[in-house]
Amino acid sequence: MKILVTGCAGFIGSRVVKELALRGDQVIGVDNLVNSYDPRVKQWRVDNVLSSLEIDWVNLDITESGDVSELVSETSPDVVINLAAQAGVRQSIEDPNTYYSTNVIGVINLLEACKRSGVSRFLQASTSSVYGANQMPFVEDAIIDSMTSPYATSKKAAEDLCRLYSDLFGINVTVFRFFTVYGPAGRPDMSIFRFVKWIAEGSSLHLNGDGTQQRDFTHVDDVVRGVLAALDNNHRFEIFNLGSDRPTELNRIIDKIEVLLGRSASIEQHPLPDTDVTATWANISRSREILNWEPQISLDEGLKTVVDWYRNNDDWVKEVEV
Repeated sequence: MKILVTGCAGFIGSRVVKELALRGDQVIGVDNLVNSYDPRVKQWRVDNVLSSLEIDWVNLDITESGDVSELVSETSPDVVINLAAQAGVRQSIEDPNTYYSTNVIGVINLLEACKRSGVSRFLQASTSSVYGANQMPFVEDAIIDSMTSPYATSKKAAEDLCRLYSDLFGINVTVFRFFTVYGPAGRPDMSIFRFVKWIAEGSSLHLNGDGTQQRDFTHVDDVVRGVLAALDNNHRFEIFNLGSDRPTELNRIIDKIEVLLGRSASIEQHPLPDTDVTATWANISRSREILNWEPQISLDEGLKTVVDWYRNNDDWVKEVEV
């Protein structure tokens, strides 16, 4: 297939592009390399994941409607996978306009371009943050009315747009709600990256709350398999949770990283922000049934991949801002 992937230099996007290219798909990778976090991490992905792949690279901002429309018209992809996003719960409080520009206007631009050019297949990245303080485990059909950040509301708005364009214009849409994705070369604003860095470098580990809050940590390789599995799902509109189905306390994560690094954490406790929920937990029954997907990488195995990557790159990654 010819597949257009936005956010191709991102954490998840770079690995999706790699797997698509390796299996023989024609990939058009789109990214504007915006510095929403330390640019050295994204540059590492470009140099070590993307540079060896046979893909068509386009430097483009999805908030520019004319550019998006022209690209989709000229390339005529079979599928568009939108993994471009402004991510991060707490940061969205400080700059909600940027989040809505990328996560909502960018999605409108892509959907409009697909409508005009006759692209009938659209995959959209969303987040477990849309569930807010919902009843657990989170199910895709839950009523969503307790979101806690502009990031979450922007991603829910994107989901609603996808449903609308599917209903009105017959675009087959799959939405993924990702649950706390981690792995090598992950986002430096995420907890596991931070914990590894702080413990490895002997810095104070900033812990929000008492560490008993739980997250459904999901390895990036499992998430990528879920995205690829959905390429064969031709339902008109479907939402899938991609999570581990095994919530884990942050304190336990810290303990495991300490063992892997052979160092103790110096924990500095901070109040839990109002934007943070106490727990997330994915019900993945629908993904199991329809996509024949479930996570394969254990937490211990996954954390080791992060620690090993950090150690192999500590000459520069120790300087990364988190």
